[in-house]
Amino acid sequence: MAAIQSPRVRNALHQRGQGLSEYIIIVALIAVAAIGVVGFFGDTLSNQMAGMAMEMAGQGGDTAQQTATAQAASAQANAATAKTLDNYASAN
Repeated sequence: MAAIQSPRVRNALHQRGQGLSEYIIIVALIAVAAIGVVGFFGDTLSNQMAGMAMEMAGQGGDTAQQTATAQAASAQANAATAKTLDNYASAN
């Protein structure tokens, strides 16, 4: 025979499930935002991370950091270029 649960117990279980669901949604949104940021900054961020990882491992990360700097300068130049319908296809 199944145990009969009081309304208080059922309510507490529903609240626990709701809190867990909200937590999962927040973690998923943070993960999507992090993926978006890494995708947006792309190679520059990847090279910066690679340079830091190499420095922490005791190796020289200068090459990766210089590549990141060059890519950031290129991105800045692309951002300064006016985007119109005339040059839209060539920008991609």
